[in-house]
Amino acid sequence: MSSNRPRDLVVAIDIGGTFTDIALQDLASGQSWTAKTPSTPRDPSEAFLTGLRLAVEAAQRDAAEIGRVLHGTTVATNMILEGKAAPAALITTEGFRHVMEIGRQDIPRAANLFAWVKPKRPVPPSRILEVPGRIAADGSELQPLDEEAVRRAAARCRAMGVQAVAVCLLHAYANPDHERRVAAILRAELPPEVAVSASTEVLPVIREYERSLAVVLNAQVMPAVSTYVGRIERRLEEAGIAAPLLLMQSNGGVAGARVIRRAPATTALSGPAAGVVGARAEAAATGIADVITVDIGGTSADISLIKGGRIGLTQHGHVGGWPLPLPMLDMVTIGAGGGSLARVADGALTVGPQSAGADPGPACYGRGGERPTTTDAHVVLGHLPPRLLGGRMVLDAARADAAMRTHVAEPLGMSVHDAARGMLTILDHAMVGAMRVVSVERGHDPRDFALVAFGGAGPLHGASLADLLGIRTVVVPRHPGVLCAQGLLAADLGTEFTRSLPRGQATGDAAIAAAFAELQEQARAWFAEEAVPDAARVLSPVVLMRYAGQGSELAVPWRGAITTAEADFAAAHRGLYGFDLPEGTPELVTLRLEARGRLPAAPAMRLAPGTGAAPVGRHVLHLRDGSRDAPLYDRETLGAGDGFEGPAIVMQFDATTLVPPGWHARMHESGVLLLTRP
Repeated sequence: MSSNRPRDLVVAIDIGGTFTDIALQDLASGQSWTAKTPSTPRDPSEAFLTGLRLAVEAAQRDAAEIGRVLHGTTVATNMILEGKAAPAALITTEGFRHVMEIGRQDIPRAANLFAWVKPKRPVPPSRILEVPGRIAADGSELQPLDEEAVRRAAARCRAMGVQAVAVCLLHAYANPDHERRVAAILRAELPPEVAVSASTEVLPVIREYERSLAVVLNAQVMPAVSTYVGRIERRLEEAGIAAPLLLMQSNGGVAGARVIRRAPATTALSGPAAGVVGARAEAAATGIADVITVDIGGTSADISLIKGGRIGLTQHGHVGGWPLPLPMLDMVTIGAGGGSLARVADGALTVGPQSAGADPGPACYGRGGERPTTTDAHVVLGHLPPRLLGGRMVLDAARADAAMRTHVAEPLGMSVHDAARGMLTILDHAMVGAMRVVSVERGHDPRDFALVAFGGAGPLHGASLADLLGIRTVVVPRHPGVLCAQGLLAADLGTEFTRSLPRGQATGDAAIAAAFAELQEQARAWFAEEAVPDAARVLSPVVLMRYAGQGSELAVPWRGAITTAEADFAAAHRGLYGFDLPEGTPELVTLRLEARGRLPAAPAMRLAPGTGAAPVGRHVLHLRDGSRDAPLYDRETLGAGDGFEGPAIVMQFDATTLVPPGWHARMHESGVLLLTRP
């Protein structure tokens, strides 16, 4: 193969718990190809390479033509959720050994006030080491750092055999000198394979508990993520691909492998974040800027809100039970998906959060699953055609019916169809509750938004969720089952630079401008490291503010004047809480500079005008008002402008769309399927 062949291909690979999704795009023509392959939990890089080969073969191209590799990974997330992260130690300021153990005073909302037991911290007190030295809240040095104590702490870390060491010193956000020195000593004293992470390198902001957790979790996943990224890079080299590897972060932007090795905790929402980025792009192609997104996979549903085309970020995110205040998409996740298991106990039906997973999976897969899942409920009601994945997967309707009858219908004394409808109703209401969290509880009326439904099960639930919320438009992306991979193609390079202001520091316009100038220097260094040309660089300054005495902040854009920021903050406070405090004093707590590097995008593809929607078959749907013979449509045969009324089913390789009675389906010229109702 000629070495000067154009490298116009971009490949995106999203590894999930069940499937690995691949999207390949030609930047010159805009043409794209998709593929799916089973994930390989033992070594996710195997599915990575298999999927890459499948996509290249589907496109009939050569791997040497790939000029960029984008990847969404759950390696860090799974390690945190499963408690399998590397054993770590924490170095902190003398007298503050128990900050992580004390935590916060709040009780999780779903927990029983009297029965809740505080979970074990990622690092027990026995592995938290104190060193003398003290920085004040205003950044001044109260006590010099005891460097010999740091060396003794390093010796104890060696003796304990930890694989990672986190450093979080009091008020390091106001003055990082001590913390940087501690990290430098540790790196000199400890073996090179021991990961060292300092909080000022990860999250230089106020709140010691959250900052301690962030740096501990980051340090714990550094060894595994570094090993994983190295393995992926070797796989690419073996495949003859000399292209940069970019990984999706929780903030919706991608970053290079070197950045991810330093701060792997930023990938905690890697896969779901890519889906939201893809959902925004698909909706924008139809002229829709305000959307609620719902990504329904096999185990969980991820829900987010986009207003005016801007994806909301939060610094109050969680991974499992741990607060992780790194900038991440404002997203709510619940245990609701195609594999959610039904259970009858004491005469009550519940669905999820337990899942059948990929093995054995739903009963209809014929792999040994005996309890009914959400997917089985759809099969019983006729929402799914007999074959999936382009005909490669045959569903066993008899097994789904038997599982539903045995475990739900007979125990509750109802018909199989009513039992299946009951399951779907319970699951839909659980998701609607989560959708209200990102909309109503954030001051938004969901009726003002469209719903973007994706994931393998999203298009089956889109219209019913919209009915419950009063939403009149549902957007079904071109490839809903692999949208997280497609979203990687739509992502730009992105990161944030944050700095909490020391107590007592002036917050006039000039002082804030000077502080932002320091963050801009950090951003310029990051742009240079990622090789972002000047014309592709975008910087967006944001300030986090609160009223004096409040425990959390609201983010508003910085437009150059503190008076303007105060007015914007009051308006944001009214929108979220329904009131503001005219006599209150807004405090500026943290500065955040959002940096984006625009990546070359492919030209938009347009569907050829349709000649009319023609069914490719018929299928019986068991609706609430009786059974009906409904048409089956193959999405690949639909052109721009083709439309039809529900009830109907739309089939495609990676997902199935249910169009209920009362809904109209129409193909948009962008390839998006729009469902609307009066």
